[in-house]
Amino acid sequence: MSTSVCVVGSIHMDLVVRAPRFPRPGETLLGGAFAIHPGGKGANQAVAAGRMGAHVSLVGCLGDDDWGSRLRGVLAAEGIDISHVRTNERAHTGVGIVTVVPSGENTIVVSPGADESLKPADVDEASSVIADASVLVLQGEVPFASNARALEIAKKSNTTVLFNAAPAAGVPHEALRDVDVLVVNVAQARALVGDEGREVSPKGLARRLASYGPERVVLTLGNEGALHFNGQEMEQFEAFPVEEVDSTASADAFVGALATLRAEGARLKDAVRYACAAAALASTAEGAIPSLPQRDAVEALVKRAVPTTG
Repeated sequence: MSTSVCVVGSIHMDLVVRAPRFPRPGETLLGGAFAIHPGGKGANQAVAAGRMGAHVSLVGCLGDDDWGSRLRGVLAAEGIDISHVRTNERAHTGVGIVTVVPSGENTIVVSPGADESLKPADVDEASSVIADASVLVLQGEVPFASNARALEIAKKSNTTVLFNAAPAAGVPHEALRDVDVLVVNVAQARALVGDEGREVSPKGLARRLASYGPERVVLTLGNEGALHFNGQEMEQFEAFPVEEVDSTASADAFVGALATLRAEGARLKDAVRYACAAAALASTAEGAIPSLPQRDAVEALVKRAVPTTG
């Protein structure tokens, strides 16, 4: 089924080092294998949605450098509409520094580069693809002013807004009133609600987030699956068991699948189940974009091992 998803977001290259563990502050730790992979949350989510069957447009910025050219080629090969990806001749293409440990967990530090130069004017130039999309996907690796402008356009056009508040810093609570589906992990949820003491349960976090105004809250729980709260009912989805290798793009696979299923008109609870399967599959391969699963693999996992809910 053909669906339309527009992603406003980051595009960068990931520099990935595998390490025996995460280094302590001030420590130099010898790592292992090194790899360079295309990534960035916006690019990852766009490709994830495309591989799930959506027609995807991406709005973003790249630097005028070799990595920018390479990323354009990767995105074009995936069938992503990149006509609204601008080249900034004065900035480097964004870079993510990723450390992955044997369990598959990771830490990521992003140097945004050209991502920081995405302006509301760039979003205005892409207003037609936002207005025509079934779902608009936003995340926190570009300036919030640009996200805010995209929100305005989407709400005037009745485009469903899926906001992945990652990272959560700088996201004003009042902006969440215009969000249809808010997707965050537990750490991001704690940052949004100010739970520095880690005292609130995941279900409590979902309820607090819902009080800020989003129609639905989806809280991802890593190996424990996900929670969905619609303002009245709370539903938990178990994770699909897989052998985890690298979780770098799992959250983006989740978002891309969720956006595609919602664009197709699926119930959110069904979309969350598919998103959990996509996230699980993405964790079984190295890299960001290289790990993102195709639709047939996600459907096969859902049919083979449908998790219970509670």
